[in-house]
Amino acid sequence: MVKIGQQQHILPEEISIIVVAIVVGTLARAWVLKEDYRQYPSYPNGVLINIITGFVAAALGAVALPALMSKNFVAVTFLTLALQQFRDVRKTEKESLSDLEHTEYTYRGSAYIDGIAKTFESRNYIAFITSFFTSLTISILPFNIWINIAGGILVGLAVFFFLKRFTKGKTIGDIAQVKPGKVEVKDSSLYVDGIYVSNLLGTDNAEKLFKEEGMAVVIYPNENHFRINLDNFGQRQAALFEATRALGNKRYNFTRKDYEKGRVVITLVPIKQDIDALIEVVKKCPLLESAKKSHDVMKANLKEEK
Repeated sequence: MVKIGQQQHILPEEISIIVVAIVVGTLARAWVLKEDYRQYPSYPNGVLINIITGFVAAALGAVALPALMSKNFVAVTFLTLALQQFRDVRKTEKESLSDLEHTEYTYRGSAYIDGIAKTFESRNYIAFITSFFTSLTISILPFNIWINIAGGILVGLAVFFFLKRFTKGKTIGDIAQVKPGKVEVKDSSLYVDGIYVSNLLGTDNAEKLFKEEGMAVVIYPNENHFRINLDNFGQRQAALFEATRALGNKRYNFTRKDYEKGRVVITLVPIKQDIDALIEVVKKCPLLESAKKSHDVMKANLKEEK
């Protein structure tokens, strides 16, 4: 920046750095904002909101370095206040999803809502950090502006892919097998692969509906300690929600765990009859951070106590 009188003016090179960094940071936010099988955020309003907040995050990352270099500490203070607003993004997202709970086929559950809200907050930080490192690289490289810009874009993309990989969570399919289950109704009670599920099918119509159109999958943990994740009620509720969201729910939906072998049942009467889609959607249900435990860390802690 150059000072003319009492005013500071941004140099053309600094404008180029800021613009490139904002573009790279905003694209990073757009790349992780995909409308997947969960169909959230919905098109177009949810997408627009998240792209705009991603743009703001990228802009903050882009101007952070010029503000520091010009010793504009008022601007740096503003940056810290602006970053605080991204925590409000998580709060707003939680409130919005909680308000919609009673309108869905079944509840997402508090644990799943908290995970979604944290994800959307963290993705704004991805845009911020990507933009910042793009700006930093362009500023410190000793070559001409075009080479510096190319280097900044490459570094920004590398940072983005690292953060994307680092923040990517696991899914149920990573720790368990999901197989179709056999639905049976005996004396008004529902069983799946011999696992008792419910006794709420007390009418002939209910029994007939489940016998003719009921579908079920059974989740088998790959290792015994994965039951810690799968037995968690919030995790089972998230899987059930994704199943009803993907296939619809004509009537009835249940989740039940088998205490002996650690199997988990997801069963419903869907609108769309597609067992392969049901298996796939349960496999892709994300593991909730609130339910996830590190088996290796637990073993290490036990060794230290001994």
